[in-house]
Amino acid sequence: MDKTVVLYPSLGVGHLTPMVQLAKLFARHGVAVTVALVEPQVESPSFSAAVARAAATNPSVTFHVLPPPPPAAAEEAPRGRFDYLRLMDAPLRDFLRSLPAVHALVLDMFCAGSLDVAADLGIPAYFFFASGASFLAVFLNLPSVAASMDRSFAELGDALFRLPVAPPFKATDLPQVILDNDEASKATLRMAERIAESSGILINTFEQLEARAVRDLRDGLCIPGRPTPPVYCIGPLVTEGGDKKHECLEWLDAQPDNSVTFLSFGSQGTFSKKQLEEIAVGLERSGQRFLWVVRSPLGDEQSSGDPLPEPDLDALLPEGFLERTKHQGLVVRSWAPQVEVLGHRATGAFMTHCGWNSTLEGITAGLPLLCWPLYAEQRLNKVFIVEEMKLGVVLRGYDEEVVKDEEVEAKVRWVMDSEGGRALRERAMAQKSKAVQALSGGGSSQADFVEFLKNL
Repeated sequence: MDKTVVLYPSLGVGHLTPMVQLAKLFARHGVAVTVALVEPQVESPSFSAAVARAAATNPSVTFHVLPPPPPAAAEEAPRGRFDYLRLMDAPLRDFLRSLPAVHALVLDMFCAGSLDVAADLGIPAYFFFASGASFLAVFLNLPSVAASMDRSFAELGDALFRLPVAPPFKATDLPQVILDNDEASKATLRMAERIAESSGILINTFEQLEARAVRDLRDGLCIPGRPTPPVYCIGPLVTEGGDKKHECLEWLDAQPDNSVTFLSFGSQGTFSKKQLEEIAVGLERSGQRFLWVVRSPLGDEQSSGDPLPEPDLDALLPEGFLERTKHQGLVVRSWAPQVEVLGHRATGAFMTHCGWNSTLEGITAGLPLLCWPLYAEQRLNKVFIVEEMKLGVVLRGYDEEVVKDEEVEAKVRWVMDSEGGRALRERAMAQKSKAVQALSGGGSSQADFVEFLKNL
């Protein structure tokens, strides 16, 4: 009998992208798959474009946009993401009821409240954890740690924080929402507890990349006092490159192999004008080739998800910079086809915000990572990338007002032109082949996904 699964991503392109990759994986295995989508509260052109792109390129996947919550409910004025997603439970329940049969509901971590909808309808619920196993291990461990502490995480400051399921890290490397110690942080820790109630967790990683964390999860070290749901490592699921001929790809075609540092900081990564100037000076002084995606700084009234205007490069970057570096580098406004750039033979290193999608894209391209974490769980990802995977180095000052131009210059030079940088590149290439292996027939990720389907 054919199986049907419904995937339910949270708000935002960063959550939709990996869920679409998961949908394709189900479809390749002959499972009928529908992605149920929540429209953002505020109209978002980038989200609409991403949905249209996903639907156009994946005819075997059904995309269903849920209707908004009933007006009476919406009048409660949802304060944030959790509240809004809670209001969406009613349309989600109606949609699931309308389908002839659903064998599993796969939830984004932010949709943990919708476990109740699945329970009401007798549908097994799983989570798709779009970050890594290392962060999942810490995240599942935090509620029990918080309960046993006599102060907040924020009060620990820069002190080294030791958990049984991670290398030591600074407490300030925890996501801001957990440090804030307010209603949102309580909701986030509740989310971790709810993930533990599911029928299983699919993780966008592969076992060889995060062997210790996967072992800790499977051995039940992360959640004291109750069994951890089965964990399936099914990655790396990364976007395949399109065939668009972006100007930057033509520029890369003219550069030598492994000679260019690519700088890109995610769909919400923005810097102040002062920080952009420091990066520019550092790149120019390094003498190394670069391809840099520059986005406009946030205005005073803007929040990180808002659409930004096209950046005015002449106003944002040091005077004469573009002219002086025209043979050394290329600055691209707002967006570049990241997967194609990372996979290009001329690209030799990746300066990244350490969002998990980007991290996996860098690893599957076999590139050394220059880590500059900005928000969410990126600071912890940086800890795992540098301390455990040994696939990157950190830019000092990421947790201060600005990263200085000397630091940008030194790290770009180091990764491109030193013994240490070469050793790092070799480790990155070795990890790339392990990623390919994991996904191939008989590989660990392939085997985990088949096992998951068998258990459905």
